[in-house]
Amino acid sequence: MMKVFITRDIPEVAYKLLKKNRINFDYYKEDCPIPKSILQKKVKDCDALIPLLTDQIDSHLMDKMPNCKVIANFAVGYNNVDVEYAKDKKILVTNTPNVLTESTADLTIALVLSCARRLYEAERIVRLQKYKGWKPKMLLGVEMKGKVFGILGAGRIGSAVSVRAHAFGAKIIYYDSHKNYDIENGFYARKVTLNTLLRKSDFISVHLPLNKNTHHFLNKERLSLIKLTAILVNTARGEIIDESFLIKMLKKIKSAVQDLMFMKMNLQ
Repeated sequence: MMKVFITRDIPEVAYKLLKKNRINFDYYKEDCPIPKSILQKKVKDCDALIPLLTDQIDSHLMDKMPNCKVIANFAVGYNNVDVEYAKDKKILVTNTPNVLTESTADLTIALVLSCARRLYEAERIVRLQKYKGWKPKMLLGVEMKGKVFGILGAGRIGSAVSVRAHAFGAKIIYYDSHKNYDIENGFYARKVTLNTLLRKSDFISVHLPLNKNTHHFLNKERLSLIKLTAILVNTARGEIIDESFLIKMLKKIKSAVQDLMFMKMNLQ
């Protein structure tokens, strides 16, 4: 009988399918990523592995599972799997494409609005019981209507985000290696150069795949082109942005703002 190991507890519907097909399976029952030492023991005699994105399925692990024929990644992305080595081992690698397009687009806009309308700050003020009453200039934020919304990567998710941004009245521009006629014709989106997108956008939404060409795609030089007032949301892989430089950049902005406020207070 075929043996399957699942690296974490997943929705019950998956277990029902496995049972229906009379497949013997086991899964890691703790609600946390499986330790590598336990994973190495569990995969020794499995015919198929169902890992999560949090599990690194590298060559060292594959060498410990001689019977494995399939790695069915429980994710849209599969950068956690050494696909080239899997090919050499004649192991089929699969993913779950296009199942999170609408959800990711929803959450992208949720993050944009949270930043633009300063929802997190407002929520913290209320929870910490520091709200003293309404003020005309309190937490004004910015509107999306009429602002330039830059989409970096106009694939399935980028296109779904453009639908939502258009509904808020934003002006959509995008950068991609291919023209996206659907969003151009349907939502008046305009394809621009990367530098134009970074310089002109009030909102930037990142939807690039992670590969050797996009690792740290938003590096020091490109991040420096972005407006200081822009809102950058990345719902793709974190490694697309040089996060160490981004942190330094944000700290400098914070320090500059604090110095400006100090000067203003002394001048009053």
